[in-house]
Amino acid sequence: MALLSSGDHIVSTDAIYGPARSLLEDHFSRFGVQATYVNTTDISNIERAIKHNTKILYIETPANPTMDITDLKACAKVAKEKNILLVADNTFCSPCLQKPLDYGADTVFHSMTKFINGHADIVAGIIIAKEKTIYNKLRAMMVNMGCNMDPHQAFMVLRGVKTLSIRIKEAQQNAMKIAEFLEKEPKISWVKYPGLKSHPQYELAKRQMSGFGTIISFGLEGGYNAAKILLNNVNLALLGVSLGGVETLIQHPASMTHAKVSYQAKLKSGITDDLIRLSVGIEDVEDIIEDLANALKKINITGHPI
Repeated sequence: MALLSSGDHIVSTDAIYGPARSLLEDHFSRFGVQATYVNTTDISNIERAIKHNTKILYIETPANPTMDITDLKACAKVAKEKNILLVADNTFCSPCLQKPLDYGADTVFHSMTKFINGHADIVAGIIIAKEKTIYNKLRAMMVNMGCNMDPHQAFMVLRGVKTLSIRIKEAQQNAMKIAEFLEKEPKISWVKYPGLKSHPQYELAKRQMSGFGTIISFGLEGGYNAAKILLNNVNLALLGVSLGGVETLIQHPASMTHAKVSYQAKLKSGITDDLIRLSVGIEDVEDIIEDLANALKKINITGHPI
């Protein structure tokens, strides 16, 4: 709202947070803002999508929920050449694990509801601008819209920041062990976690992230039916669409966070019916693994209950 006008165009990562895509498709479009969604892991896709009226390259890395990783430095180079702004959603990493401004982003934002607060008890966000001119535009819109936290919420965020690094360190260690466990499970068809060498952008993750994070996506043999059984049979992992807290959360993006995204758009961006997103918490890792293992035992290979 602060940086786009009627007739402007935005190029976006295709697998982004569902409500962010809905905002562009269902609301900004009514005011004449166009959007093109591409797999931004391939920079040539971005270059082809940029038009004469493109004003923003909007990326989410790692992407929600596919865990695809976009090269921030390469995106910044393209954005500078085309004289457009690079905006990065850094929620999945937090400032602990990734600093997009250092790689050339113009604006970065986080859902502070997630890692920065870390206790699933507030709703908040933050936008950081590199240049004062952009900051002034963003702040003016924020004041106009009344987007300010109350003092108690601000206190809760500051409380969460104090344990941010130690929470992420613990949950990240858990995530690595869980990802390795999932890779060996016959009922799991694929696992996407930046810390696994099987991740297509593993080397890029090592370069631009200081850690591999706490979010894992994986696919279940048996598709939607299997996903439903798994989610109905976990006990320690909580069914919820948030992430980045002290507790382990599990969800089915196609029917939950990305339910309002069209089926065709979901399919094109890799948000398939078999996909499960796991936000790993700081519980004892053996307890989390046991919880997942017990739930997987309820599924046969076709996705039907045993």
